[in-house]
Amino acid sequence: MLITSSLVSNNYFDQQREYIIQTYRDLHDLAEPSWQEEKTSRYLQERLQQAGFTVLTFAGHYGLVAEIQGETTDVVALRADMDALVQEVDGIVKANHSCGHDAHSTMVLHTAMALKDCQIRPHKTIRFIFQPAEEKGEGALQMIRDGAMDGVTMLLGVHLRPSMEVPYGKAAPVIVHGASTSIRGVILGLQAHAARPENGKNPLEAAALIIQALQGIRLQARCPFSVKITQLQGGGETSNVIPERAEFTLDLRAQTNEGMVELKEKTAHVLHTVATLTGTNVEWKYDGYVPAATVNEQMVNLAKKAISKVLGPENMADQCMTQGGEDFHFYPLEKNGLVSTMIGLGCDLKPGLHHPHMSFVLDALVYGTQILSSAVLEAAQA
Repeated sequence: MLITSSLVSNNYFDQQREYIIQTYRDLHDLAEPSWQEEKTSRYLQERLQQAGFTVLTFAGHYGLVAEIQGETTDVVALRADMDALVQEVDGIVKANHSCGHDAHSTMVLHTAMALKDCQIRPHKTIRFIFQPAEEKGEGALQMIRDGAMDGVTMLLGVHLRPSMEVPYGKAAPVIVHGASTSIRGVILGLQAHAARPENGKNPLEAAALIIQALQGIRLQARCPFSVKITQLQGGGETSNVIPERAEFTLDLRAQTNEGMVELKEKTAHVLHTVATLTGTNVEWKYDGYVPAATVNEQMVNLAKKAISKVLGPENMADQCMTQGGEDFHFYPLEKNGLVSTMIGLGCDLKPGLHHPHMSFVLDALVYGTQILSSAVLEAAQA
């Protein structure tokens, strides 16, 4: 017998409202940094086991997987991320869930429990993946290496969206994230007394030239992009000495993977040219990378169908395009034949993702869970 999304009714999720919201609050309070999600993982594992799941864990990290066995070996997967940011909140640096990963884990957990309550075997196996270290852009690749994606042909994800992108009560069938990476570098100059600058090579002046030259970059790829300096440190406490070195960080973003390749080439050219012009030595390396989204129409249409069933077609938002990055997109990039989409959930999120005081309307978790349940059931019989 095939599962249909009507088996998990509106009434069911309405009854689960307080349960879902309490799960979110529990996970919010457990906020842990990338690769340190021990308590979060234990909480999710215990809840899944209580619901009757056998949970697979991994050596070396806190990711976990649970399944509802299907009639075939094909696997449909639903992925959540678990880690929190480390940021300053009211003067205190701590782990803080300001990107919504606690909400994502909540919705995927309750989707798993809702489908378990159906007690019907789906055509395809449904796998629930709880991934560590998304904020570092490393967790998806680790889950792939550990076999969490073996057999998966279709993948769904979800992410809360700011109110200016997707309004409350609506959802987008795809989030078109851009590619992003960072460059961390050091400019090595020559110390000299500030009264005799001709005897030195000023790394801070070289940094100023880099900043100015980066603003002149244009891409033939004709996609939205940005390259900007986000950190610059140089010199000591002495005000009359040209420093020997300056450290910098650049943030690079492009809406397509092809655009990112071109942006990296042109940024490297700027760094090399400035080093030559100033006589300094610029040493640098890439630090982290996530690819851009690849839109798959099959999965977008599947998500549209689920959103329409739950919220009505009038509450279908357009595709959500953002230069923000997500390591979710490593999954289809690294696994040939895998198709995927990430649903963007409108939830009146303000003032924005990664803001230390980010908040959203918690009732969105209820219809978000229902959308995921409908989408994964649809995929399991596709």
